[in-house]
Amino acid sequence: MTSSGGLGSESVTQVQILPAMRRLSGEQIVRYIPSIVVGIAAIALGLFVPDFFTARNIINVLMQSSALGLMAIGVTAVLIGGGIDLSIPSVMALSGIFGAMYMRAGGHPVLAGLIMVAVATLIGTINGFAVAYLRMIPFVVTLSMMYVAQGACLWVTRAISVPVTNPAFVDTVMAKIWTIPVPVIFLLLITAIVTVLIGRSLHGRWLYATGTNIRAARVSGILTARVLFGTYVFSGFFAGLAAIVTTARLLSAAATMGEEGVVLSVISSAVVGGVSIYGGVGSPLGAVIGALFITLITNSMNLMHVSYYATLVIKGLIIVTVVALDSLRRRYKR
Repeated sequence: MTSSGGLGSESVTQVQILPAMRRLSGEQIVRYIPSIVVGIAAIALGLFVPDFFTARNIINVLMQSSALGLMAIGVTAVLIGGGIDLSIPSVMALSGIFGAMYMRAGGHPVLAGLIMVAVATLIGTINGFAVAYLRMIPFVVTLSMMYVAQGACLWVTRAISVPVTNPAFVDTVMAKIWTIPVPVIFLLLITAIVTVLIGRSLHGRWLYATGTNIRAARVSGILTARVLFGTYVFSGFFAGLAAIVTTARLLSAAATMGEEGVVLSVISSAVVGGVSIYGGVGSPLGAVIGALFITLITNSMNLMHVSYYATLVIKGLIIVTVVALDSLRRRYKR
């Protein structure tokens, strides 16, 4: 009797464990498909794109991805919280324009940088208040703010770029330590800090809980409105940091810095890096890796003389593919 009972319990255990193992293995496969695709694409680009892996091009890619990576970190917090921010590039352009205009009027470069961060953070605060406390739809709020910022850029500049007239600003931001530009080093440091804070702090746990199930988080005593408000302020702050880097790299500020294609690059960076548009999943480190990949795609398309519009098509297909994989992964979790 004992042996038969033991065999029966063992068979029951196997029946329970085997489906769970199949679900786990399937989920892991789906989870790592984007990483596998990214790795294969990077190898293919290195093999088929001329001069792709030269030191000059690699440094250029890292430099180009620094501003995109900063914006990707900002939008990651918003996406984890269950929202979306389409206004980041336009806000970055507007804040850069105000800083450049201040320097053109003879202002100090440090104050110009602070103006860029302050303007972008203020707009992020407006977005956050509308979404968190007025309960407005994030897509509508940030899409409207995107057009407001774009219109303000064109109105203030009259569609003419504003040159950076203070060389100290450019020399400071674009300085190099050995052969690595300061913005790249800054991006690595800020990524490490934000990844640790979001992953291990109390506010980080509140953020993930809010994005996973806002009703359950609210019942648990989490101040969800404050969490959502903070994500948009955070996003605006990082748009200001990106404005400093972009303005110094381009030696000017213009409305074109925040063109609509940049929005696609920012969102692509986040989703390719594993940030779920459904909320509650992702990390700043993954988003920065995604930004590097999107920059690699853009850089390789330029080297192969592919048109700008074809590049937008490719980025759009990447977003659709990764979102589909994310949906498949969520289905396995069920």
